[in-house]
Order: sequence, then C-alpha cells, then structure tokens
Amino acid sequence: MAACSSCVVFDPTLTTYDFGPTHPMNPIRVDLTVRLAEQLRVVGDGAMPLVAAPHATDADLLTVHTADLIEAVRRTSVDPADIQPELGLGTDDNPTFAGMHEAARHVVGASLEAARMVWEGEVSHAANIAGGLHHAMPGRASGFCVYNDVAVAIRWLLAQGAKRVVYVDVDVHHGDGVEQVFWDDPRVLTISLHETGQMLFPGTGFAHDLGGPDAEGSAVNVALPPGTGDAGWLRAFHAVVPPLVREFAPDVLVTQHGCDSHMSDPLAHLMLSVDGQRAAYQTLHDLAHEVTGGRWVVTGGGGYAIVEVVPRAWTHLLGVVSGSPVDPDVETPEDWRGHVAEVLHQDAPTRMTDGRAPDFRDWSEGFNPETWLDRSIQATRVAAFPPNGLDPGP
Repeated sequence: MAACSSCVVFDPTLTTYDFGPTHPMNPIRVDLTVRLAEQLRVVGDGAMPLVAAPHATDADLLTVHTADLIEAVRRTSVDPADIQPELGLGTDDNPTFAGMHEAARHVVGASLEAARMVWEGEVSHAANIAGGLHHAMPGRASGFCVYNDVAVAIRWLLAQGAKRVVYVDVDVHHGDGVEQVFWDDPRVLTISLHETGQMLFPGTGFAHDLGGPDAEGSAVNVALPPGTGDAGWLRAFHAVVPPLVREFAPDVLVTQHGCDSHMSDPLAHLMLSVDGQRAAYQTLHDLAHEVTGGRWVVTGGGGYAIVEVVPRAWTHLLGVVSGSPVDPDVETPEDWRGHVAEVLHQDAPTRMTDGRAPDFRDWSEGFNPETWLDRSIQATRVAAFPPNGLDPGP
C-alpha cells in the first residue's frame, strides 16, 4: 500500500465531549488513541499531520438538525439541570453537561473539515476519530450522540456538488440517525453492518429497511447474529459492501468505524478481533482508491473497551488512512503502556494484534441456509441488490 495524501483533524479540546466519569463513552479513549498513534509514528512530526478542528456554526447544524434541538442543547450547556428528556437530553445515554453545545459542535466541525479537505483536494483521505456520532436524529439526541457530525458532513458534500455519496457504518450498533436523515435521498447510499436489533440498541436496521418511496434501495442493512466473529463478519461485509459500492459509483466514500464489534466490548455481543477490524479498514481504503479516486472521509464511533481495544483499533485505522498500515505484530510502546498504568491503573495490551488470522469464506463459495448468519446475508442481498441493479445470486 503506497503512502496516501491524508490527515487527521484533531485537537485535544475534542475530548471535552464528555458525559462524565461513569459514562461508557469516556473521551480518554480518543486521547489514548492519539498518544499511541504518535508514539508509533503514524501521526505527528514526519508522519500523517494533525490539523486544527474548527467549530461548526448554527448554519451548519441546521442543515440536519431542528432549531428547537439546537436551542435546547445551548440552554442545557449553560444550565445542565435544564434537562429535556423528550429531546434526548438528560437521559442515561445523554446526561447533560456544561458546555455540551460547544463540545458537540466542535466534533461536527472536525468532520466538516475532514470532508472539506477531501472534497477540495487538499488530501485524499481525512479522519476525525472523535466523530461518528451516528445515532443523533434531526430533532433528538440519542445513543451518546448529541449532533450527527456524519450527516452534517454528507449534507455539506452534497451542497458542494457531490452527486453520489456512499456511507458505510461498521459500528456494532445500527447507524440509524444517518440512515434516517437520508432515508428519502437517492443520492446517498447508507450501508450498516451491525448486531441485530433483536438483541441490541437501537432495535432497528433490518434487511427490509430499504429507504423511502423515491429512494428504494438507498438504505442497506445487514443484521448480524450475536456471537459473529471475524470470519462471519468479513463474509457478510464482502458479500454486501464492495459490490454495492462499485455499482453505486460514489464521488466520495464516508465511513464510520465504531470498534464496539470487538469481543471485549462491554456493551455488545459480536466477537471480532482488532485483526478482523483492521482487515475491513484495508478493504474500505482500497475501495476508495478503486471507486472514488481516493476521496475518503473517515470517522470513529462507538467503542467502550477503552484500553484493550479502542486505541489499537483506531491506530490501525489511522495507519491505513495514511497508506502505511501498522504491522499487527509490533509491540505497543512501553511509554504508552506506562501512561495507561499511571492514569487508569490498568495493564495495556502489549501487541497491536489479537493473534487472529482474519480469514473468511467468500460468498461465491456457497450459501448455507441452515445458519443464521447466511440467512441474514442473503436477506439483505435479496432485498437491497435488485433496487441497486445487482443480482442477489443464490
């Protein structure tokens, strides 16, 4: 893989998006990722640059969100006791905190800057690992997500002249907010691979969910059984994502990389390794070069094993974005492990691998209707392939 023109949109104040010390989405996971990536020379001096993250304006937010939601978030930023559960503010998932509006619009601004740099040709790939807040709805915060940075970035790309955008979401939870925003827009193809909503929040995202009447097939969902590991997940991914991306032929690829599909994640039930996740990152990178001329906007997302998984997974992601992937067999730096021990009193992983070989059986080798996994894959292909001009096959 050749080195790519790329950057990470980041500054430390992005970690002020913080629901408190007992909340699963501790922003230290972003800090630990950047520290690890810097020490492995993935980002920073002589490597992929870190560029400043601006704040989104109200005009930016209004391209997706209602004025009522923005005003409510602004009020609760000043007075966190001013909760509005009907808007998703002050719930267990989204507890209020001082400065919430500023912190949330900063995350949106970082994704907008990543989209701008890619669209205007300053770089081929740009990442915002603090982003990927894919559950936020136009008029309601949801699932740890106040504003939907991904949807705002995609709306901006369309406004700048992008004719077609593909959004691929590999978070363990269904990318419901982004799907909802573009439900009736045939210019945006949203593809989400996630643990089935029968078992997991937000309880949506099934094969028959295909988009609005004028955009049938623009929403694609692969609902995976709990317990799915690398081989099954990659089988599903390759059976659905590459053919759809190639057929849709987008101008830009936008991807969300929640790493809560990992076997160690405390909030879900898939069984991927960092090695399997890394393999998906590489495929998406290659698809961007094949289909969009390299235009690739990358965000983070969920991930709640904040020491064991997130820093390694996203450092691998940033390595792929840079065009210089991190060798899975490399050791994590001693200084980084020492920092984890000092700050969190935990033992950090010593290697960048889980020791797994991310092999899978290609869909072309046969379909087994006796397995829940294959039935799920086939249901998605049967539902979503024909509206996109593809043969679902056997």
